[in-house]
Amino acid sequence: MIDDIDPLGPLDPDFAAAFERDVRRPPCQLYLISPLDVGGTFPERLARALDAGPVAAFQFRVKQVDKHEAARLAEPLQRLCADREVAFIVNDSVSLAKRIGADGVHLGQEDGDPREARSLLGPSVQIGVTCHDSRHLAMDAGEAGADYVAFGSFYPTTTKEVRHHPEPVILSWWSALFELPCVAIGGITPANARPLVEAGADFLAVSGAVWNGDEAAAVEAFAALLER
Repeated sequence: MIDDIDPLGPLDPDFAAAFERDVRRPPCQLYLISPLDVGGTFPERLARALDAGPVAAFQFRVKQVDKHEAARLAEPLQRLCADREVAFIVNDSVSLAKRIGADGVHLGQEDGDPREARSLLGPSVQIGVTCHDSRHLAMDAGEAGADYVAFGSFYPTTTKEVRHHPEPVILSWWSALFELPCVAIGGITPANARPLVEAGADFLAVSGAVWNGDEAAAVEAFAALLER
């Protein structure tokens, strides 16, 4: 069980007020996460989303299907991403990422060690790690060789059950001290994303805000926000 208390102690809220995003960091980018149902017409929806504005990465997140079915579902989506130079990231499963030759894998705290994932997937595969609201977990992930760390849930979400709700200041702290990219996740919409971008998020990971409505319009709205 992950401790709910960050052993490094609380962050000073005044830190965020004093922080300005380092202009040397690349602009914040969009990171799409799939709904659980990626069958049927979803490939067409994904194509519309990817064609609506700049997307850096797409995370393939399915549950309760075997690896054969997951690989079958992933194939057309992976091809769409490859055609548009969008990184295709597999959620949770190192074995599936290896099987399909994914660009990366995203690991939860119960999904294995980044060092083991690196040894199986090789040096060029992107490895991300969920760090909830913990600076300690994020530093551990960086030391273990992760390519990015993810903090959240910043806002209420129906995509998954969450227990951790960090403040944007954790993005400011991370961005000020570490070059490794950080991802903000959880209930993010075009209407509430601005504080996360200003705090220092390198990527906005979004799901429901895109797939629960018109995916092209949502991506266009995020693109307009990130272009400011």
